Amino acid sequence: MPPTKERTPELRNRILDVALDTLVTQGVAAMTTRRIAALAGTSPPAIYELFGHKAGLVRELFYEGFRRLLSAFEQRQTNDDPIADLIETILTFRDFANSNPRLFSVMYAQPFEVYEPNPEERHIGDSTRRFVVERVERCQDTGLLIADPADIAHGLLGLAIGLATQETAGWLGSTEATRSRRWSTAVRAFVEGSRR
Repeated sequence: MPPTKERTPELRNRILDVALDTLVTQGVAAMTTRRIAALAGTSPPAIYELFGHKAGLVRELFYEGFRRLLSAFEQRQTNDDPIADLIETILTFRDFANSNPRLFSVMYAQPFEVYEPNPEERHIGDSTRRFVVERVERCQDTGLLIADPADIAHGLLGLAIGLATQETAGWLGSTEATRSRRWSTAVRAFVEGSRR
């Protein structure tokens, strides 16, 4: 297919889809502007015009990761037990990281030298943090947890990022049962330590 010269929203979305697919199937090293352009049926200048440069394309992948994580949080069924609901939210984070290890890496490990999120761009993750804060506040409203909700949410997310980093790197255990037990033990211990 010859390269298209139209800089349309459809082309922009196609480039993002191709970039994400390339990242997921081939890894960071395959993410070259020339390769993405060829796979999307366009030219490198189209990527530069639409995203500014390769860093702009990577930034959009960073944003897409947080949009998908928030969607995963929102799609889960709310549990009547606030503590169980909070724990399930963090385990949803685990499922997301395991299903999207390279996207998770873009979000939290910054594997690209061309892009490091600035403080303003890091706020894209605020919606996912707020989701967790709201689950913590629900626990506090029923008198189950003490301490500042933002402190508990940050602690849980920090724990989840660390565990997910270990698991996606193959360091958390050699069997699914072991990995699941370690997630459950760590998350439950943190939540129990925050109980009233």
